[in-house]
Amino acid sequence: MVDRALPGWAKEIRSTYLRGEASVFLLHGNVFDLIPHSGDLLRMVEFLSNVLLRRKVIICHVNASSRVKTLRREPGAPHVDALDSATDMLSALSSLQRTLRVADGVGLIIDYAEMLMPAGDLSLLSEGDRRAIVTVHQWSLDRRLENSDNVVLLISQNPSSMSHHILSNPRVQLVEVPLPDKDERSLLIQQLEPDASAREVERLAHHSAGLKNIQIRGILTPGEDSEGDFASRYELIREVLGAPTEMTKRASKLARMTSGMSRHQVLNYLNAEGNNTTRQEQETDRYDEVLSLLVQRKKEILQKETFGLVEFVSPAHDFSAVGGMDAIKRELMEIAHNIREGQHHRVPMGLLFTGPMGTGKTFVAEAFAKSSGLTAIKLKNFRSKWVGSTEANLDKILSVVKAIGNVLIIIDEGDRVFGSASTDHDGGASSRVIARMKEFMSDTNNRGRVLFILMTNRSDKLDADIKRAGRLDRKLPFFYAAIPEEVEPILLAQLRRHQVQHQIHFPADRERISQRLVGYSNAEVEAVVLEAGRLADKDQVSTKHMEEALDDYLPSREGALMEYMELLAVAESTSRRLLPKRFQELTVTALQSRLRELRQQIA
Repeated sequence: MVDRALPGWAKEIRSTYLRGEASVFLLHGNVFDLIPHSGDLLRMVEFLSNVLLRRKVIICHVNASSRVKTLRREPGAPHVDALDSATDMLSALSSLQRTLRVADGVGLIIDYAEMLMPAGDLSLLSEGDRRAIVTVHQWSLDRRLENSDNVVLLISQNPSSMSHHILSNPRVQLVEVPLPDKDERSLLIQQLEPDASAREVERLAHHSAGLKNIQIRGILTPGEDSEGDFASRYELIREVLGAPTEMTKRASKLARMTSGMSRHQVLNYLNAEGNNTTRQEQETDRYDEVLSLLVQRKKEILQKETFGLVEFVSPAHDFSAVGGMDAIKRELMEIAHNIREGQHHRVPMGLLFTGPMGTGKTFVAEAFAKSSGLTAIKLKNFRSKWVGSTEANLDKILSVVKAIGNVLIIIDEGDRVFGSASTDHDGGASSRVIARMKEFMSDTNNRGRVLFILMTNRSDKLDADIKRAGRLDRKLPFFYAAIPEEVEPILLAQLRRHQVQHQIHFPADRERISQRLVGYSNAEVEAVVLEAGRLADKDQVSTKHMEEALDDYLPSREGALMEYMELLAVAESTSRRLLPKRFQELTVTALQSRLRELRQQIA
């Protein structure tokens, strides 16, 4: 194996092999990407056979569909007829085992290895699956394989789909093939866009984080399509841009850039551009166009890659739409500033938003995403009933998160995700998922690059270990407004948010409006505002309209439960200065005593 311009994961295989620590390797992660080498972009099997295993005298390629294929046999190498004549996978594996024992300098590549050695209870696997698992397990322990300078490379995108007998074998070395980092993306972009300036390369490399090389190439240099497809997109784009003749060249350019996109995707891209689609050609920077398209295609690609398991958050509101909560907003903006400035040691690993429902936790999290400029995603339900699928889904999500960097992960209803570390009905999948999430959340390499926001109104239902320092370092409490002065900024913010014209003024209208809204949740204040707007119709909302809306509205009230959730937020808070005055002097003893009383009432 040569060490000429090898990527890091390939160097890891080489050094481990030369030290004699392993001769069977499982490559996982970004295994279906193109690998840059000497100015070319090679597929994984091409790279392994032509570069990493270049000095092997026999190289065989195996997968479940094409059986065994001999990619190279040097002159003088032993000829094993059974290799090419194997009619089924079991006989092919037997032939390969004989080859590994009698020949010297053999490289064996098995891709889609999970199809031959799938995860699952052995009693439920076929005889062929069990024999394949045993055969590969024996190879890893066979000293003759090491002494004969032979190596076996297994390829599987998700290791959790592989048999645990293979994964747990200490003689099988797991090697992750990561998504390309910024330096690798920069080199690829320079190769694809030789006319781009250093600043343009840096921008494109930054915004392509999380994409594979093959996807970056597809966006920057889309393949040629038929004349009919090009003409159809060209006419569609001209229609959207308008009739001016100066738009002709730009429409032609956009038609080439959007090669391979459907009509719906082209329209989405043009609509996302908004007013930018009407710019004059001479004012258009080509790389602004490319960057805009790259950002949009990146979201589409990553959501598709993660099977809809994550949702990119693009909130329309920032902190200007959030009424009150000044201390919490200052805390969050300081965190965002430290992330942008690279002061990672000042950034918490994660945040816990806790408090009763309707206090604005999700709204504030989305405003933080907008105001901070961080890429924000929400985790959707990634659990599956199929063995190994839940863990594979989570691995896929976390690999994308690591590659994107500077990302905010919002987990709503965290008590459902992390509520229990053990269940009997899912074969232990829940406990493995929670353990994997805990491991990722406490990885200090992610500090300042990946920030978790976990939200819940019942922090007592959270796994206690998830709340410890090093995972959720800061816990921010949310409460209902307890005095008119706290209600008023919330009410005014709701009026602004929904663009409701009004004649309400504080403190003049305090007694008639904000005093009556004390104890209402933010969601209930919003409902009153919308009802007042409906009553006013096209007129400005007056104090009378607000009073009529308040007279008609019946808020839901579960006094003991609401108080219990508020006191849980007090108990979790990491700072007294974030608490309302009514709770700042509350002793720990009194707090715990009242929580016990309320817990009995709501049990």
